[in-house]
Formats: sequence, structure tokens, C-alpha cells
Amino acid sequence: MISNILQYEFLQNAFITGIIIGVIAPLLGVFIVVRRLSLIADALSHVTLAGIAASLFLEKRFMMFTGVNPLYMGMAFSVAGSLLIERLRTVYKHYQELAIPIILSGGIGLGVLFISLADGFNTDLFSYLFGSVSAVGRADLGIIIVVSLLVIATVFLLYKELFLLSFDEEHAKASGLHAKTIHFIFIVLVALVIAVSMRIVGILLVSSLMTLPVAASMRLAKGFKQTIFFSILFGEIAVTGGLLLSYYLDLAPGGTIVLLSVFILILAILTRKYVMVLK
Repeated sequence: MISNILQYEFLQNAFITGIIIGVIAPLLGVFIVVRRLSLIADALSHVTLAGIAASLFLEKRFMMFTGVNPLYMGMAFSVAGSLLIERLRTVYKHYQELAIPIILSGGIGLGVLFISLADGFNTDLFSYLFGSVSAVGRADLGIIIVVSLLVIATVFLLYKELFLLSFDEEHAKASGLHAKTIHFIFIVLVALVIAVSMRIVGILLVSSLMTLPVAASMRLAKGFKQTIFFSILFGEIAVTGGLLLSYYLDLAPGGTIVLLSVFILILAILTRKYVMVLK
């Protein structure tokens, strides 16, 4: 396995990408779960699918789009979707959660429309839907590294603000915190992480990588920082373990990663119950 990684560039790209995503997805996922916005990842993943399908459609119809990485338009759609969610949250002040299914439905509708215009599914689109190790190129890796640096730097610099905003938004606003600006930055980063993660786990499964490791860590952690640590640890185990199993057993990497995340969650729940029984 190690010799193959050293020999083949696509395996190098896949494992480096997996290691990075195993950090940044659960890292943002902790704040998403605490703010009760778990479904936002699903909504933005479907909007990203619409962007990917739109890019593939334009590539078929217009020569000027030939060779353009569909990831760029997927990221643009995802960011636009995140901004629309924020706008709708202000429109429906007493029913803010309604913004997520609205954007999710719109993303599905746009995706189906562009897929039909692009003459249905093809190999490229399937790789985005369910993830593909061989599809990760150097350009994708470069984008993922840039996004990961932005995420880590933002969380490091705005940790206290994000923490306060996640647990008590009203107090954060009353204390003079620029809540709208910080949430805007955060939601854009979430959109970018969802867009870049789809190469490994796929658009339809990317939300699980942002929520399942967090759900497992919340059963074991005794504090917020410990929750972040365990989330990243479980995310890394799921991604690296999933990639290894998919390589040796010839399985789909996205599904393998998600099922391994589910297995980790079950173990965490059983461990917590066992500890409680012993007490």
C-alpha cells in the first residue's frame, strides 16, 4: 500500500485530501451541531450538486467552459446558497430553520434541471455524487489546502467569538459582538468545506462527515475543546480507515467512510452506556 502511494499521484492526492478533510469538516461540524444547524450541510451539498451539474452542462454547450474545473462553480453555488440561507433566516425570524429546507429544495430542483439539460448522468457527475479517489487531481488538492488554511486560521483567530455565538447568540449581540459579520464568515467557510469535501466522500454523503464524528464525540467528551479534539480524531479515523478499506476491498470510498463513521458513533454510544452502568 505504501509503495503504491509513493508511486501513484492520485493515491497521494486522495490520502492528503482525506487527512485534511478529516480535520476541517468535523472542526466546523462542532459549531454547526451546537448551533442546531446540522441540516445546513445537506442543503448546501445539494446546491453544490446544482453548481457541478451547471458546470458540466456549460462545458457541453460552450467551448469556452471546456477544461474548467467544475469545483469552481460548485463552490460558487454553495457560497451563494449559504448567503441565501442567511438572508432567509432574517426574513423568517421566528421560523429560522425554515430557510434550510427552502434552499435544499431549490438546490435539488436546480440540480435535476441542469442534469437533464446536460443529457443525464455521466461518469464525472457520479464521481461527484459518491466520491472517487482517482478523481482527486493536483488542482483539487491545491484548492483544498487553501480552504483548509482559511478554516484553521479563522477558527484560531475567532474561537472565542464563535464559541459565544454558538452557545448564546443574544448575549453575543448584547456584548457588542459583530454577530452578522462573524456568522457570514463562518457560513461561507462551511459552504467551501462542503464543496471541496465532495471529491472524497461525495456530495450526497458529505454532511455525514460534518455531523457523525461530532455526534460520537459528544457522547464521550467532557468539554467543548475536548469535543473538538475527539471530533477531529474520529473524523481522521473514519477517513483514513475508509480509504484504506476501500482500496483493499475495492469499495466506494464515500460509503465506506460514512459507514465507518456510523460504526464509531455506535461504539461511542455503547461505551458511554457501559461507563454509566459501571458508575
